[in-house]
Order: sequence, then C-alpha cells, then structure tokens
Amino acid sequence: MAADRIARRGVMLVLSSPSGAGKTTISRMLLESDPNLSMSISTTTRPIRPGEEDGRDYHFVDPTEFNLMINRQEFLEHAKVFGNYYGTPRPAVEGALARGSDVIFDIDWQGAQQLAEKARQDLVSVFILPPSTDELDRRLHSRAQDSDDVVAARMAKAPDEMSHWAEYDFIVINEDIEESVAQVQAILSAERSRRERQIGLSEFVKRLQEGY
Repeated sequence: MAADRIARRGVMLVLSSPSGAGKTTISRMLLESDPNLSMSISTTTRPIRPGEEDGRDYHFVDPTEFNLMINRQEFLEHAKVFGNYYGTPRPAVEGALARGSDVIFDIDWQGAQQLAEKARQDLVSVFILPPSTDELDRRLHSRAQDSDDVVAARMAKAPDEMSHWAEYDFIVINEDIEESVAQVQAILSAERSRRERQIGLSEFVKRLQEGY
C-alpha cells in the first residue's frame, strides 16, 4: 500500500489572532478531533493562572531561566507579549515533525515571523480575524479572565496585531466557530498532501511506472 511506502514530514500549523478572536478555542477543537495533531507547549515567564498546570498548558520559568534558554538557543521563536516572555522549545517540535506528526502553534505575529525565518518549508500560517471590533470586545469581557484594564490594553493592541494579516498564508474570519474549525481543518488537510512533504514519493511513482 502507498501508506507503507511513503512517509510524511509533519506540518507546523500556526494560528495567530488578536486576543479574543478565537485562536485558542479553534486550537482546542482541532486537538480534540485530530489524533495526529499536538500542541506546542510554550515556555513563559507569566504567572500561572487558576486551573493551569505546569507542563500541560505552559512551561513556567522565571525571567533568568528564560534568558539562559535564549542564550543556549533552545527556542525556535520567542517574544515579549504584554510584559511577559513566551518561547517555543526546539527539541519537542523538531522531533514531532521528523516522526510525521503535526504541531499546532498558538502564537502571535512576532513568533510567526521567527518561525518563517527558521523553518518556512515546514510552516503553514493562519490568521484569525473577529467579525467586528464590537464582537472582539464582547468576547474579551465574556471570558472573564482579565480585569477591565487588561481587556482595554488588549483592545488597544488589536489594531497593530491585525495589521500583520497579510504576512499569513490563510485568513479565517471567525464568525461561527464550527465553520472556522472546518476551514482550518481543510487547510491542514491540503498542506499534509503537499508534494514536498511526501518522503519517498518519487520512488513510489517510479515503481508504479514500472508496473509494481
């Protein structure tokens, strides 16, 4: 069978959006429906939130350790967001891609730029937009994770974040969460089938041409 003869290199699926536009919800729903998809667990200096678990949601470290990790070149990308640092550990991601597993990234445009510089051939990027500014504000308030001041800061930063939309491969306007998830699933399915990700494809085609 073709599946026995052709391996596939994994895909790095980047989802970015302004805070509250839905990338985290979309990521969660993709992970629940796709066993070959795993979440890249970022390292961060921000305080742990209620309900979070170290090693499951994030790897929580202090700023000194984070800087040491930068110096040791242990991150594929890192960025400062709302006063805290976030980074993607290199070994886990590179191992997954080599095994043919796909990795989803919930990161901002700064991280996406760095990934594109280091591993563009493995990357597909999707920017999630809200249907309106009013809806974005409503979602930020309804999730009740942040104070009014933090929500205001996130809303103030949203226009700058959205200005980077043109740097992404695909755009999804998240008006309906189920439809948005379906769109991202279709993107991922197409990217998995790209010719350049198929390892051993030329040998397989040659055998077909020879009648095997």
